[in-house]
Amino acid sequence: MTLRPGALPPTRPRVMAPAGVTALALALALLTGAAFAKEPRGEGAAAPDSSPGLSAAAEAAVRATIALHLKRPYVWGACGLKSFDCSGFVWRVMSENGILIKRTTARKYYMCLPKVAEGDRWNFGNLVFFSDLKHCGIVDTPETFYHAAVSAGTHQSRFDPVWRRRISGVRAMPRIEQPAAARE
Repeated sequence: MTLRPGALPPTRPRVMAPAGVTALALALALLTGAAFAKEPRGEGAAAPDSSPGLSAAAEAAVRATIALHLKRPYVWGACGLKSFDCSGFVWRVMSENGILIKRTTARKYYMCLPKVAEGDRWNFGNLVFFSDLKHCGIVDTPETFYHAAVSAGTHQSRFDPVWRRRISGVRAMPRIEQPAAARE
């Protein structure tokens, strides 16, 4: 490429995130094709999800992945295959089902994942957050969820009597376009 004297080289267009959207949320949106909606301050930068729950094929794939990683010990900062912490377990389940997202903390997942409509909060596959966003798990039913706990490793727990009062919020797992079983 030849430039005239004093001319500036061409620049590439920048991708700009809407105000209040984190880099992780922008990357997730670019990977999943999601769009952002403006949201009032207070609950995070995630946009509402328009479709409740996972498809039947995606649900079956996520359930199989969860079953594969149950009964593993808890190790802080671990994301598998032999041990997990809470966000590492959630990351592994999403990763093995084609959701490419950076391994991070429960708090950052909450900030970048889409909101869930009140009536869809307890659908299978939604992510549930506890204790001021310091812990997370995956909703199974309105009564149960999967997570990695210090005392029991990866397992299924009941929301009541202990966990329901600690819930900080619920977010949707990004859409899975092609379940893991179909990619093989």
